[in-house]
Amino acid sequence: MRASVVIRVRDESAALAELLDRLARQSMEHEVVVVDSGSADGSPGVARARGARLLELPAAEFTFGRALNLGAAACAAPVIVALSAHAFPRDDEWLERMAAALDVPEAACAFGPSHDWAGMPLAAPVRQDEALARAHAEWGYSNGAGAFRAELWRERGFREDLPGTEDREWALWALSRGLVCVLDPALAVDHDHSRDSLRASFARYAREARGYGMYLEDLPPYGARAAVGEWWSDQGWHRSRARARLDPRRAARLAGKWWGRKR
Repeated sequence: MRASVVIRVRDESAALAELLDRLARQSMEHEVVVVDSGSADGSPGVARARGARLLELPAAEFTFGRALNLGAAACAAPVIVALSAHAFPRDDEWLERMAAALDVPEAACAFGPSHDWAGMPLAAPVRQDEALARAHAEWGYSNGAGAFRAELWRERGFREDLPGTEDREWALWALSRGLVCVLDPALAVDHDHSRDSLRASFARYAREARGYGMYLEDLPPYGARAAVGEWWSDQGWHRSRARARLDPRRAARLAGKWWGRKR
């Protein structure tokens, strides 16, 4: 068995059922560990019914790093794949490709971004080293749907004190050892936050901004003027700047980023 899959879930029973069904169709043998953080919607029963190993973490003790560390400790395979319960593989060979991305000895982790750091479509794989990770701190490895080497994780787990960005902080540590992160659009999953509520968008980006500030010493200031400037000038993946300015979720994300960095 080459891969273990760790799924974090809380009150996502329908998404979890869909994800476990898709994983059951994967071409490569694997095990599944579900870490539930206080679900009240039957998510634990969904995990048990589909043969996953269930671990439970009290909601009051949850952090992203703690949930991933708990799940990873129960894994037996040399490659651990982290998945959010609402991140869906696009085909039955996805897990095979994810594990294969770590076949090269210098690869510490792998992820499937659809866009590069400038918001442009990513057409070919990128081997991200420490310099590239530091130059674009908000772009890179993600535990939303990423793979990492179990042996490296055993040397140093994810930080449990971070409110978010535990994945990029861990990847930066791994890359500082001369390793790389394989970023390949062929590893992308369907993982959509575009329909999140404004409150959820704000909270997510505030968590991430706080997390970056806890381990990036050279993080540039991001005050209200910088937030407004990014809102006005950055087009991102929108078709035009005008569309970007009118996107309320984008405004909520930028406000969250400002608030998180402010704190």
